Amino acid sequence: MITRDEAFSLLKEHNSEASLINHALESEAVMRGLARKLGKDEELWGITGLLHDLDYAVTKELHNRHGLDTVKLLDGKLPFEALDAIRRHAAEMNGAEAPETDFDYALRCGETVTGMVHAGALVRPTKIDGMKPKSLKKKMKDKAFAASVNRDCIRDCDKIGLELGEFLQIAIDSVSGIAAEVGLAAD
Repeated sequence: MITRDEAFSLLKEHNSEASLINHALESEAVMRGLARKLGKDEELWGITGLLHDLDYAVTKELHNRHGLDTVKLLDGKLPFEALDAIRRHAAEMNGAEAPETDFDYALRCGETVTGMVHAGALVRPTKIDGMKPKSLKKKMKDKAFAASVNRDCIRDCDKIGLELGEFLQIAIDSVSGIAAEVGLAAD
């Protein structure tokens, strides 16, 4: 399996936009937090979160290839279950099978929630510091806030046995651990 350092180098090679790098780092952090909670392989889940959108710079206008190109780039570098989760995280766009496993659902809801957490932190004076699940739940009801974030994907956390508030707390805690790196630390 690819190492974390190799994965990060590959990510930077394929994505130069800071927002994409931040999303990848936040997805990695959330996936590691979910793996800890669910007793899964933290390194595998984290690296999968880091690399899940590896093809985004190329496929952002070609949605039907999103995830599929990443799988080709990572063939032989990650186990099949990770490649399946990457393929399935964008199933609505690329025609892949619907998510089935905890890994599939964790990646879908884990990478999606980063948009809500990031946007929520940016509008707070203390950024992510002190953020609570209750405030994110309220933001989720406002369809104009972080409008591109699919709330249904976030709510799929129940498919991995987590209640929404607990899932949001894991996401907040996970991203808080890298807040300075992704521009979400209080000034």
